[in-house]
Amino acid sequence: MATALDRRGFLRGAAGLSAAGLFAGLGGGGTAAAAAPTAVSVQDWMSALGDGTPVQRLSIPGTHDSGARIGGPWVACQNTSIAAQLAAGIRFLDVRCRAVDGVFAIHHGAFYQELMFGDVLNACRDFLRAHPTETVLMRVKQEYSEVSAEEFRQVFVSYLDGKGYRSLFRLDAGLPTLGEARGRVVLLADADGLGGVRYADPALFDVQDDYMAEPIGKYPKVEAQFRKAVAEPGKLFVNYVSTAALLPPRSNADRLNPRVKALLDGAEGSAWRGLGIVPMDFPNEFQLAETVIRHNLSGLGVTRPAHAHA
Repeated sequence: MATALDRRGFLRGAAGLSAAGLFAGLGGGGTAAAAAPTAVSVQDWMSALGDGTPVQRLSIPGTHDSGARIGGPWVACQNTSIAAQLAAGIRFLDVRCRAVDGVFAIHHGAFYQELMFGDVLNACRDFLRAHPTETVLMRVKQEYSEVSAEEFRQVFVSYLDGKGYRSLFRLDAGLPTLGEARGRVVLLADADGLGGVRYADPALFDVQDDYMAEPIGKYPKVEAQFRKAVAEPGKLFVNYVSTAALLPPRSNADRLNPRVKALLDGAEGSAWRGLGIVPMDFPNEFQLAETVIRHNLSGLGVTRPAHAHA
């Protein structure tokens, strides 16, 4: 198997990027070589970052309730597929699984999303095979079923071993460096016994997820969590921009997302680094994934993430 360094070198060559070490240095122990600014594709933005970068020092765009597209305005949190989200730069997926008949169906509450866990995993596997410098952090949570932790674990293991997805996952308990995670899905287990990193473990994470704060009240919580992530680095910060209060998710996103974008693009916010995971509803409507990605790239000679062309 090719090493992470080999994969990154190949991808740089394929993308026409400089081989002179332009992207080395963010957590990787190197220094950036003098070179003209260039752009990196949103599909391969992690290729710009050093292998030694801890994931908790990244700024990672994510989607909240990533598979929730069906069920009407009070249910839908996204309007693009998992594959499209990954292609747009999203690197955190919030996957809600209903255990039924020995498999996982993707749900938002009572609403089946016409999507199975295997569909999500296939999208991740296809993307990571095509973009091996990237990683996907995946929260797996039980939704709309109340089977025991052991039964939920058994279903998950059936995907790993019975369906052949074990090699896709990184199942170690500690938070990895980017080099350790490239090409794989890092499991953030929000259920007992699954292995992987225990999601929201207070020793590892600092999570803001006040999903019942209406938009005016939610925005100060989002801003405060960004400021805390910058001022107190160490843990993996998670800062949910989404909220279910008062209005449907899209209406809340229309109010919150532009304010968050303005904050992160502003004179002060644009200098912030290490924001952690930023799960959002409908981020594609406001190019918020690109906004978050830019907080990894400034100072590396990269002008901005660029859309990849088919």
